[in-house]
Amino acid sequence: MAKKKRLLIIDSNSLVHRAFHALPPMSTPKGEMVNAVYGFMLAFFKAINEFQPDYIAATFDHHAPTNREKKFKEYKAKRKKAPDELYGQIPKIKEILIAFHVPVFEKAGFEADDIIGTIAKLAPQRQAVPPLETIILSGDMDLLQLVDKQTKVQAMRKGIKDSVLFDKKKVQERFGVGPELVADWKGLRGDPSDNIPGVAGVGEKTATHLLFLLGSLESVYSALKAKEDIPGVSPKLRETLLKEKDIAFLSKELATIDREVPIDFSLPDLLWQGFSTKEVEKVLLNFGFRTLASRIPEIGEKKENQEVSKEDELTQKLKHLYEEGVLSEEVYEMEQELTPVLRMMEETGILIDKKFFKKLSGELAKNLQKLEVGIIKKAGITFNINSPKQLSEVLFEKMGLSSRGLHKTPGGVISTASGELEKLKDASPIASEVLKYRELAKLQNTYVTPLPRLADKEGRVHTSFDQLGAATGRLSSANPNLQNIPLQGNWGKKIRCGFVSKKGFSLVSFDYSQVELRIASHIAGEEKMQEVFLQGRDIHQETAAVVFGVKDMEVTEEMRFRAKALNFGILYGMGARGFSQSAGISYQEAEDFIENYFAKFPHIARYMQDTIESTRELGYAQTLFGRKRYLPDIQSSTPHIRAAAERVAINHPIQGFQADIIKMAMVRIAKELKLQQEDCRMLLQIHDELLFEIRDDIVEKRAKDIASLMEKVVVLKVPLIVTIKAGKNWGVQKSIL
Repeated sequence: MAKKKRLLIIDSNSLVHRAFHALPPMSTPKGEMVNAVYGFMLAFFKAINEFQPDYIAATFDHHAPTNREKKFKEYKAKRKKAPDELYGQIPKIKEILIAFHVPVFEKAGFEADDIIGTIAKLAPQRQAVPPLETIILSGDMDLLQLVDKQTKVQAMRKGIKDSVLFDKKKVQERFGVGPELVADWKGLRGDPSDNIPGVAGVGEKTATHLLFLLGSLESVYSALKAKEDIPGVSPKLRETLLKEKDIAFLSKELATIDREVPIDFSLPDLLWQGFSTKEVEKVLLNFGFRTLASRIPEIGEKKENQEVSKEDELTQKLKHLYEEGVLSEEVYEMEQELTPVLRMMEETGILIDKKFFKKLSGELAKNLQKLEVGIIKKAGITFNINSPKQLSEVLFEKMGLSSRGLHKTPGGVISTASGELEKLKDASPIASEVLKYRELAKLQNTYVTPLPRLADKEGRVHTSFDQLGAATGRLSSANPNLQNIPLQGNWGKKIRCGFVSKKGFSLVSFDYSQVELRIASHIAGEEKMQEVFLQGRDIHQETAAVVFGVKDMEVTEEMRFRAKALNFGILYGMGARGFSQSAGISYQEAEDFIENYFAKFPHIARYMQDTIESTRELGYAQTLFGRKRYLPDIQSSTPHIRAAAERVAINHPIQGFQADIIKMAMVRIAKELKLQQEDCRMLLQIHDELLFEIRDDIVEKRAKDIASLMEKVVVLKVPLIVTIKAGKNWGVQKSIL
């Protein structure tokens, strides 16, 4: 019999809170608080050694308001807000988890518990062979309702070292009912820690007694409605139970973990094959964790190989995906050929101008200081702009701004998240200035300050590519993420100017022009769109002319803007509401526009409907090259979950095919041009774009060769067009050829 595989899911937020309050203050050499980080890692090391997982995932709460808060505004309202020193440690924990190659999950509107429940439910269904055992590591008891034959919860009792493994028997001992009735139990008893009310006067013993006798909350109320004689239920208790029926069922709903969160993963995504000891050690030592760094080998040794190379990690993951049918043979072979290409790119890195970034950092600091002075002047009080709580107090208590229509945080504070501040821009200029301040602070802290520190002695920054970073097949980049360098705006352009070519060379970018629209016209067989591309005309202007019923020369900039927003939005399954927001028009106008769009481009509409139907029938969407994406949520009975899966189904054949195309181009370019030779080296892939460093005297020749290979990598009903730009830095480039 095959050995049972094991999945470890980490309830990160609960561990962070427990560690923060269990350990005394600890600081990095730079003075940053890290006691929660240290405690979290102690629990992580212990769990890895104890359970030896084959698969692993870490989940976090999202900062956005949850669906439970929207349904019951008092949910968790009495819970004291944790200090900023705690929340400031969460990004550090994520940084360490990434170094350990642990995938991280979070989702707006949902708690970590919901994501855990969804992964625990779906993972065994996603062709796990042999059978899968799931261990959930948590700092509280909320997850015990997930315990079943194959799922256990390792819950902590005191501090971070004292824990107990809950199976069905232990859950029964703790609550007096099985895991399947834990939410019913909380429906009656309530949960003070989450401010779930329950029925007044019903304690643990009464809740257990009722469920032991009758089996579920529904059965309890059926018996009450039928006026049955229930042992141990006094007339007063009966009256209270009937009076608070709605509260009981609301409490059960709040306590019930949502196991249908629309998250996207396949079981191979969670495969844990090891990590780079050097990479992890570097991160741990940066936080001053010398003792933890010295313990790294104990994890590595138990993984049978202390330091697994990226290739050996990837080889097994690719093989797993191929055997599961996620990758076709053609895509599987291409991904294998791409691996050494990416390793060469990582090793090469990209040169940055450290002096430029130092100067830019000073400019940003001056602008931030100027904004800070202006904000404090308008507020009439000195406060920490980076503190959401203090900002909320200033805006809504001191300045008296209206909070109507704004969300609250779990601690009951009026939210000052960017989305909420956008709603206040017209009411008070201070909101706009805070948004500008945050934007500049993010650029400073995410790019301008860290990048020079990450450069090697030659001034080159080396990212890490994950060729299976997304289910569509798109590459992702981390440590640092060089696919997310800002493109728009004055400051974004300035940051790109800090990426430079070495002396005697130029940075040359090759960008597929409107590739996803070209793919959509090919797949859908939309002849009107194909004709535009074949004749080299402006697709957005043509779309506007067709939909608005005017001549090309009569299309205004506003018309073209709306057509462009819809052209790209359609590929992501965008509806009228999303289109009205992106185009700045009314909902009714958006509905009319979309209806007219589909009338003029019926093959696009038919493609969308056919794709949804085939995905519902097969259980997956796939690209023309056979890269599958399983979407069980498309069968969900919950409308918003089903709709999200339908949008993914529409997009995957297009975006996934685009990912296949550029990956194939990278492989072909590397083969035929024999990269990475000193005179021409591929540095980065940014989804539709490839960035090269090419010797000045051969730029034109190499550019022609590379563009030709990219344009001819596949044959579509419309041409693939590559635009080429070159310059001494990434921010200032001119079209060539």
